[in-house]
Amino acid sequence: MSTFELSVADCPWFRDRLNSRPDMFRPCIDLHQGQVKQIVGGTMQADGTAQTNYASDRPSSWFADLYRRDELFGGHIVMLGPGNERAAREALAAFPGGMQLGGGITSDNAASYLDAGASHVIVTSWLFERTHFLPERLKLLATKIGRSRLVVDLSCRRQQDGYRVASDRWRTLTDLRLTSRTLESIGQFCSEFLIHAVDVEGRRQGVDLELVRQLPELCPLPVTYAGGARSLEDLRLVHREGRGKVNLTIGSALDIFGGTGLSYDEAVAFNHSLL
Repeated sequence: MSTFELSVADCPWFRDRLNSRPDMFRPCIDLHQGQVKQIVGGTMQADGTAQTNYASDRPSSWFADLYRRDELFGGHIVMLGPGNERAAREALAAFPGGMQLGGGITSDNAASYLDAGASHVIVTSWLFERTHFLPERLKLLATKIGRSRLVVDLSCRRQQDGYRVASDRWRTLTDLRLTSRTLESIGQFCSEFLIHAVDVEGRRQGVDLELVRQLPELCPLPVTYAGGARSLEDLRLVHREGRGKVNLTIGSALDIFGGTGLSYDEAVAFNHSLL
């Protein structure tokens, strides 16, 4: 059996998730211009500026160490543009093997981030040439590092014909639709999906419930949803409407990122309540 013919059950990451403690709340470290920030989805411009909800005076390693101490595995570090390499590697060193890393990932640099301590790399815009999806790049990356270390980000916007994937800092709407056929095809070459609801990302106005409800049916692999979460009730809502199959990332609403909707300790306690 070739690497690309492996079933979901043969994926080491999937087996680990089945056998490990529940971790529905997934933490994040978003890096912009070398600093931990929370920005509003889709507002990054070509010059690197973005609408910012929060900028921390703490280093990335502080957040990574916090997640390590609370055993919050499977969260993601995202490099939003250039100038984040050092901060990303400091976070990986603080929680080796505990967090995924995305932002500018290609077949040329993916292995170096795994060597630096990333549990997985997250690939997104490199899989597209303008609006077109390039499956050969996905296959190349899976061949180089193994599908068990690869997460595909299919962040999307709602359109009349459903959800379409957005790339290039979420500003370019591609021709790739979020369907079960799409995810099954891509799922042959990765171990997990990360899906941001770009229309609500960073706005703290509630999750895209329609998308959350679709994900258990669409995704053949573990999936983490991000976008709009603002309270403990959103954690409960995603857990219920996602039928226990959808993990949730919360950023701007958390008190550790200047939010007032949900304390970090409450989110950690919710994970413990699932035991």
